[in-house]
Amino acid sequence: MIKGLYAAASALIANMTRQNVLSHTIANLDTAGFKRTMVTFDDYLSTAVVQPPANSALPKQMAYIGNLGLGVTTSPEITDFSQGSLRQTGQPLDFAIQGEGFFRVQTPQGERYTRDGRFLRDAEGQLVTIDGYAVLDTNGQTITLPEGDLVALGDGTILVGSDQGATQVGQLGLVSFADPVNELSADLPNTYAANGDPGGEEVGTIAQGFLEMANASPASLVTEMSLVARAYEAAQQMVQTQDELLGKAIASLGQW
Repeated sequence: MIKGLYAAASALIANMTRQNVLSHTIANLDTAGFKRTMVTFDDYLSTAVVQPPANSALPKQMAYIGNLGLGVTTSPEITDFSQGSLRQTGQPLDFAIQGEGFFRVQTPQGERYTRDGRFLRDAEGQLVTIDGYAVLDTNGQTITLPEGDLVALGDGTILVGSDQGATQVGQLGLVSFADPVNELSADLPNTYAANGDPGGEEVGTIAQGFLEMANASPASLVTEMSLVARAYEAAQQMVQTQDELLGKAIASLGQW
């Protein structure tokens, strides 16, 4: 019975973790470039189940029946880097990446990577993210925007126009990773730190006036939250049942 109690309690903890991850995703459904995190369950421990021979005269050879699970645990969180849908905003400093790649940004902790293209022009004329991080060009330098109408080409080249014509002021730095799931780790809000140098061969194209939305479906998230709530309730009932059985077993021992 103790094994059953531990198994039910581990299910409670695992479902609480999954619920927290889902809640975080739901809270960021309107965050541009947000990538959802997925959590799966693994067996915590398992033990072999054997059956003794029915005939005691036979050699003592146990019959293997199978494995008995002793609870569950959550596996390491995995980030889903699939692309989200694009939403048109019409803002000249909103950018979305169609395809592979990340924007390069400079943070106090070093260079980071993001799919959040909500950029601004700060008081010094530099192109920065909505969190105030400097957006870097292909050479790892900041981008300064003069006054004028801004146009971004598909390769990230930024042109600023005036009465005398358009002038190239920089090119958005895009990098890609061959295996972003293993090469990137979540760091600052909506940014990722690299475990090594970018090694992807292809990058996508820039869509000006668009933002990439979170790659999660509200309907699927609600369904998952309902399933987690039901699983948590079932594990909770199992804990109560195991507690009652344990109490009865202790009470019966006191009668001897």
